[in-house]
Amino acid sequence: MPKISLSDVGLRSLAPPPTGQIVYWDAKLPTFGIRLSQGGAKTFILKRDNRRITLGQFPVISLQDARGEAKRLLAEFTLGRLHPQNIAVKTAIEEYLAEKAKRRRPRTVSDYRWLLYRHFMFAGRLGDITPAQITHRLSKLPPAQHNHALTAGRIFFNWSRKRRYLTSNPCDGLSSYARQPRTRVLSDDELASIWQACEQHRTARSNGEASTETPLTRNGEATETTPSPSALSVHFAAIVQLLILTALRRGECAHIQSDHLKDNLLILPPNLTKNGREHILPLTDLAMRVLPKPSGSYLFPGRQNSAFNGWSKSKNALDRLSGVTGWTLHDVRRTVATGMAEMGVAPHVIERVLNHASGEISGVALVYNRARYIEEMRAALELWESRLAAALK
Repeated sequence: MPKISLSDVGLRSLAPPPTGQIVYWDAKLPTFGIRLSQGGAKTFILKRDNRRITLGQFPVISLQDARGEAKRLLAEFTLGRLHPQNIAVKTAIEEYLAEKAKRRRPRTVSDYRWLLYRHFMFAGRLGDITPAQITHRLSKLPPAQHNHALTAGRIFFNWSRKRRYLTSNPCDGLSSYARQPRTRVLSDDELASIWQACEQHRTARSNGEASTETPLTRNGEATETTPSPSALSVHFAAIVQLLILTALRRGECAHIQSDHLKDNLLILPPNLTKNGREHILPLTDLAMRVLPKPSGSYLFPGRQNSAFNGWSKSKNALDRLSGVTGWTLHDVRRTVATGMAEMGVAPHVIERVLNHASGEISGVALVYNRARYIEEMRAALELWESRLAAALK
C-alpha cells in the first residue's frame, strides 16, 4: 500500500481508482490512512489488530480532526483501554461463546447462548448497554430465572472488560434474589398422580387418541376428568417417568442417546454430567420400558435434531393434568434420595445413584476403590420401584 504525507490539498487531488479501493497510509502516523473507493468516497481509517476502524469521510471530517481521533484511539490502545463503542453486542457474544466452546461442554455453551441471546441481545454497541436497561429486562423474570440470567450476564461483561471491550461491568451493583434452599419432597400420592398423568398421556398419544379429556384413575376407577393440554410433550412425559425411576438430572435425561445404553446399563459420558464424571447407572425393567425406541441421535429429541428442551409449557401442562403443583423436576431427585434413605439404602449407594462426588467413601479410599456398586445400585432402584408400584395400586 502506498505511504504518503497526507494534507488537505493532497487529499482533494487524489483520484479514485478505476475499480475497487486503494488505501494511502500517512507517513507521519503509522496505521492511519485514507481509503479511496472507485465511486469517489474518501474515508479515514485506522488499522488495529488486523481490523480497520472507520473514522469518517473527507471532507465531512477534516484531516486534522481525523488524525486527532486516530491519535486518541492509539493512546487508548497503548494504555490498555479499548473504546467501548467499537464492537457490536452480537459480535461480542459470539466471540465469547466461541472461546467458551473450546473448554466447556456443548450443553453448557448452549445454556450460555440461550441466556445471553434471550436477556442481553441489545441492539447497537456493547458499550451502549446501561445498568438501567439490564434492570428493566431482568425485573420481568421470576427470582430463579433472574438470578441465572444475572450470573450469566455478569460473567460475560467481566470477560468483555478483560478483553478491553468495556471499561466497566453494567451488572455491577445489581443484586440477586436471596433464595432459600429447596426442601420439597413429594409424597407417594403426589408421585403416583404425576406418574399416572404421564402414563395416560403417553398411552393416549401412542394409540392416536386426540381427546381433550383424560380420566385420572386410581385403583382402576376414574376420579375426575381433567383437560389434557396439547402442550404436554410425550417425550416430556417419558422423561418425568424416567426421573422418578432413576433420580437423574433433567438435562442428563434429555441428552440420552442410544449408544449410551448397553446391557440394561445407562452410561453417561463425562461431558454430559454436572461434575464431569462418567455415570454408570443400572436400569430396572420398568425404566427400560419407559425408554422410547431411538429414531435419531437423541432418545428424547427436540426440534432440528437437538435434545428435548420444551420444559416450561410441558411442566405447566403436567401440573394441570396431575393436579400436583408447587414442585420442580429437581424435587423428584431429592424425593428419590429421601425415599431410598427411608427404606434403609446405604448412604454411599444413594450417593452413587446420584453420581455425587461426596459420600462416606472419599479421599484415598475413593481413589483406590474401583467398585462401582452396580448390583447395590440396582437393588436400591428396584426397591424404590416397588414403593412406587405400591403407591400406584
